[in-house]
Amino acid sequence: MKKQPNLLSPLRIGLSLGTFLVVAFLGCLAFSFFVTDRSLHQPWRQFFLGFSWTPPGILLGLVEAFLCGFLSGIVFAPIYNAYGSRGI
Repeated sequence: MKKQPNLLSPLRIGLSLGTFLVVAFLGCLAFSFFVTDRSLHQPWRQFFLGFSWTPPGILLGLVEAFLCGFLSGIVFAPIYNAYGSRGI
């Protein structure tokens, strides 16, 4: 009997990764309030276009974090499923 491959749901993986990155982004924001050096925002300006220490900038960062995770899951799951269906 042939073993059934474990298939991933692209939507479920995308939502999970998107939510994880939002939680990680919020954790980094919370951590930056306890660290006196504000140079932590430099990488955010590189990865999250339009990020600033304003409510609209933080909201934009949250949206970008979710979209990055969601799109990564949408791309990753079908690739994983394609290799899994071949029995690799």
